[in-house]
Amino acid sequence: MTNQASGFLDDYDEADKCGDSSPFVCEYEGSEYEGAVCLHFNAFEVQSAMYKNAPDELVLGYTRTMMNFLLFNKHPRYVGMIGLGGGSLPKACYRRLPEAIINVAEINPEVIALRDFFFIPANDDRFAVFCEDGAEFIQRQPGRFDVLLVDGFDSTGQPPQLCSEQFYEDCFHSLTPRGLLVVNICAGQHLISRVRKAFGNQIIVTDSEATSTNTIVFAGKGDILATTSWPPRPKRVQQPPGRLVGKRM
Repeated sequence: MTNQASGFLDDYDEADKCGDSSPFVCEYEGSEYEGAVCLHFNAFEVQSAMYKNAPDELVLGYTRTMMNFLLFNKHPRYVGMIGLGGGSLPKACYRRLPEAIINVAEINPEVIALRDFFFIPANDDRFAVFCEDGAEFIQRQPGRFDVLLVDGFDSTGQPPQLCSEQFYEDCFHSLTPRGLLVVNICAGQHLISRVRKAFGNQIIVTDSEATSTNTIVFAGKGDILATTSWPPRPKRVQQPPGRLVGKRM
């Protein structure tokens, strides 16, 4: 989730006020999202973005930051994800980790219905999307995931069940002995202490690259966080100037 889209899509303000939080897709011209289509829950926030001519590229800076889990574990066997969105992270893992089994929990069937639009892979023997609450998803899979990516948001922000102390404890128990949690807490700085408590202070907190306001927390079991130096040197992309012009798809 990123908060860089305020001030556009004025035509849809009234729909937001009426409480319609159904996901929709917009295409942009003359902006940092030039050539991209974006997933929205409202007129003010971009949930996910995809370049039409490069659907597997990670457009948003926070997604590139979250993919830095590869610095700690280059070949995870089991990857869990909470939050499908436009499928940026699931697609990146599917393409880059051909030996990994990837399971994604997404509670909103309307989001899942857009998977073909965003070229999200179909379910197969190593990739599956489940229409399920993320908190319940991890509770039923103790000790399974080498990497767990949490990027679950709805139209109001982070659902309470995905940022409670109990949730982060369940994340800890869902990991293998040297597993890694990577969670987008967005601007929820108060959540850092909850993650820290669940993981015994074995955490790294970093801002995402580029201009996003998102904060990403890496939390590990065992000595996983000691296996590489931090921070990495991210490749920064110069974004072209421009005005956001939204067109609903």
